[in-house]
Amino acid sequence: MAEKKKRRRADSDSNSASQPFKNLLKSDAQILQILKSVTSSSSSSTSKPLTLADLALSSTCREVSDLSLSSVQSTIESLVLQLTHQILSGQGFSFIVPSRSSSNQLYVPELDRIVLKDKSTVRPFSHISSVRKTTITAKILSLVHQLCLKNIHVTKRDLFYTDVKLFQDQVQSDAVLDDVSCMLGCTRSSLNVIAAEKGVVVGRLIFSDNGDMIDCTKMGMGGKAIPPNIDRVGDMQSDALFILLVEKDAAYIRLAEDRFYNRFPCIIVTAKGQPDVATRLFLKKMKMELKLPVLALVDSDPYGLKILSVYGCGSKNMSYDSANLTTPDIKWLGIRPSDLDKYKIPEQCRLPMTEQDIKTGKDLLEEDFVKKNPGWVEELNLMVKTKQKAEIQALSSFGFQYLSEVYLPLKLQQQDWL
Repeated sequence: MAEKKKRRRADSDSNSASQPFKNLLKSDAQILQILKSVTSSSSSSTSKPLTLADLALSSTCREVSDLSLSSVQSTIESLVLQLTHQILSGQGFSFIVPSRSSSNQLYVPELDRIVLKDKSTVRPFSHISSVRKTTITAKILSLVHQLCLKNIHVTKRDLFYTDVKLFQDQVQSDAVLDDVSCMLGCTRSSLNVIAAEKGVVVGRLIFSDNGDMIDCTKMGMGGKAIPPNIDRVGDMQSDALFILLVEKDAAYIRLAEDRFYNRFPCIIVTAKGQPDVATRLFLKKMKMELKLPVLALVDSDPYGLKILSVYGCGSKNMSYDSANLTTPDIKWLGIRPSDLDKYKIPEQCRLPMTEQDIKTGKDLLEEDFVKKNPGWVEELNLMVKTKQKAEIQALSSFGFQYLSEVYLPLKLQQQDWL
């Protein structure tokens, strides 16, 4: 009997060594109680979110809104009528296009997002440097008008293949599509042009997708693909305590297979890397309708933080629609630079930062949305100083399920987020 006790104690010590900090975990019931108190304080906030109209900014800013197909159609027709008058009066053919350059971007601390200022540029057909882009703009307007008449959706790839020789590269047709959204004053979703499905969601969420009720606890390990057109999503219901936003597919699969959302009621969502429009819209809709805190799990490198900032503050490329695409108050749960030493991540699992990584980190330190959060500044400074980065998968050195069994539960227990 004494020999068996010794063996059990030795096994326990071995597990503690291979899975550090496991002995610090409280019971699931205690952690859930902590989470419930956080969720209740988050959902009790009834203050109306600030908008640009509420602020007296020195710069005039431009924002778009959701428009009906008939409104988009009539706006395009009015624009074409103006162009016809220009041509007939001998003024030539040119578009007035809102500038989406970096110099026309503004970070608004009160809103904690990037917005577009009102500077515009002229895109004339008569100038050799802009004739091709002006032609692409006219082509995109014509295609969007067709979509309005037919009341159908197409992907950005479909749009590109309508005239490959003119567009040459999908990057060019995509960029002009954003220009057209700005010109018409509507969201890109209003144009009925969507991106291919990319993001997925799993966990404690039920919603309707074009009339069909979807239970995300019964979608298997792969989860439910996030619908590319958010207007068909409604009736969101959940008993989750938080939303877990995951950068990478690998970590998402680990958490989904372990049914982490059953142990700690949550909704797990990922865009599998760089955030796409559909996932950003879906996350914003969940946050606003369910009133749940959003915790982000990203790699400990500058690009992980950039991805987090796109969800939270918006991208400069689509700053004209930041009101719809940004999710306020996302918390940085991990993996943070300070976690590398705190959780004793082995040296062989840490990666040296490249010169480009270090430059990106230093550039982020100059961004206003980073400066606003002292915790982010401290973590980024540590990353640049140590010149080390790590992926979420570095936690697998302690066991493939360390992420779901120890790391995340302990983070939630300690409310260790920024």
